[in-house]
Amino acid sequence: MTILATVDPANAEAQAKSLLDAVYKKLGVVPNMMRVLATNPVVLAAYLGFAGTLGGGHLGARLHEQIALTVAEANGCAYCLAAHTALGQGAGLAMNEILGARGASASDPHSAAALRFARSLVTQHGRVSAAEVAQARASALSDADLIEIIAAVAINQFTNYVNLTADTAIDFPPVEKLINVA
Repeated sequence: MTILATVDPANAEAQAKSLLDAVYKKLGVVPNMMRVLATNPVVLAAYLGFAGTLGGGHLGARLHEQIALTVAEANGCAYCLAAHTALGQGAGLAMNEILGARGASASDPHSAAALRFARSLVTQHGRVSAAEVAQARASALSDADLIEIIAAVAINQFTNYVNLTADTAIDFPPVEKLINVA
């Protein structure tokens, strides 16, 4: 059971209702995390804006989902693992790619470097070394890529923290036990 308040879209105040209706229109459902965020419509709007804008980045939906899985695994967020497993499948990831991302690995070197960098950001609280940045660059990640990865980690840290704090009820298909690779 979610321990923070949630908003029922049918009874939401005007701003929250409008935002939740937009989520429903896009996804066909209103996930429990959105219901938690809707308790503060300004935060929900900020999240949706950041996520929407970041979704237009050049790393692509697949890599963004892989980063989300890496971050969720590192933080032990079961809600986000379930959500991004489903969203990752929707973005075309195979189950072996999803499991690999949870361990910050991928078959292609570019994605693997991005996932290693993302996990380092999480486990080192943003204090990655110059050597790690150089290694990422040597793996064909541009500085623009690194900034986008940092942004993807930040938004996923936010949702992980929300769901861990709220103990958000998982409304996506369950996933395997956390593998805690961080």
